Amino acid sequence: MRGLKVIFGLFLSASRLQKKRAVLTIAAIAWGSVSLLLLLAFGQGLKNQVSNARRGMGDGIAVIWAAETTKTWQGLPAGRPVRFHMDDLDMIRDHVQDVSVIGEHRTWSANFTNGRKTINGQVIGTQVAYGDLRNHEPQSGGRFLDDQDVELRRRVVFLGDKLAGDLYGKDDPVGRPLLVNGMTYTVVGILKHRMQMGTYGGPDDRHAVIPISTFRAQFGQEFLDNIVIRPKNPQNMKKNIEELRRALAEKYQFDPEDKRALRVWDTVEGAKVMANILIGIQVFLGVIGGLTLMIGGVGVANIMYATVKERTREIGVKMALGARPSWITGPLLLEGLAYTVFGGLLGLLVSTLIIIGLGFVPTDGNEALQFLGKPTLSPAVGIVSAGILGVIGLLAAYFPARRAAAIDPAETLRYE
Repeated sequence: MRGLKVIFGLFLSASRLQKKRAVLTIAAIAWGSVSLLLLLAFGQGLKNQVSNARRGMGDGIAVIWAAETTKTWQGLPAGRPVRFHMDDLDMIRDHVQDVSVIGEHRTWSANFTNGRKTINGQVIGTQVAYGDLRNHEPQSGGRFLDDQDVELRRRVVFLGDKLAGDLYGKDDPVGRPLLVNGMTYTVVGILKHRMQMGTYGGPDDRHAVIPISTFRAQFGQEFLDNIVIRPKNPQNMKKNIEELRRALAEKYQFDPEDKRALRVWDTVEGAKVMANILIGIQVFLGVIGGLTLMIGGVGVANIMYATVKERTREIGVKMALGARPSWITGPLLLEGLAYTVFGGLLGLLVSTLIIIGLGFVPTDGNEALQFLGKPTLSPAVGIVSAGILGVIGLLAAYFPARRAAAIDPAETLRYE
């Protein structure tokens, strides 16, 4: 206990004599901390935004398109087309356990008319579960399709938000009529605006969705354009896709190993790849920030070496009078750590103020800023920053302190 009191006393007395040096050292550490924290915060913000944008198309889904066979099978030639039918959906539910499945019809060119304004766009005919699987959340005051719409073949339409804006401007279109290829529909809902990173067939904000039964009655399409599935457990996605492939191969008589007979987009696998890319970006930004902070650590180490050099005779006298090695190294270690901790806290404060300020920067209408997202100081960012600061502070103080403890008292008498 007495030794700790001596160490703290020596540390405080030395700090009072070197106020300017302490301020400059703390400023260097603070600057490096700001660089590290901001880079990590921007990396975390980008990660969060990309994750949200990726889920915009739907979370944990797979999209399957029918193609054509490329292998002979049981005497049947290659090159046969595969086409999906409505009864395939029930067959998939029977053969693939714990999955939600829907089918989609699609027309790429339909005329939407509101008064004198006509716009060409896409119409999707699908089922009620499409809203959940494809993340079609309606704006306040509207709704998505329901079971009665499908059962009764109602002419109701759910519009993408940009398509609705083009047709109706700033007016609320819910409950209003809309002509789709000359047939009168009622608008029941508008898509709530969201970022969408993945897409097939174009952005959802410019699509219109109608009941699948109504679509088949108006457009007369027999075959489904694609099927969408979502397993209850995303970890079973590959297994479920293989079960689906075998079930369809048995029905349509093609080789289950013929990967080109069906085209599959597995968003679960894509999410894993994207997660690894984002981790790599965060590590890269962290390394850059860490190197910047290390420059401040080198400055601390240089100052500590200069301190040891200035106090060489003083240290020698103390050791000659019986000072313990810990009384020499302890104040130096405390000094280096104090500079690092105070600089880190100052950097955290400045970074927090900058990040709060950036949160008020408007991003509406600027897709680049929307994609970058808001910088975020997460617990992981704080832990990483604290760890880097601690290591730099210890290393910056340890080596000068070890040098001080190794001084020969007799040699210091000749030191100028």
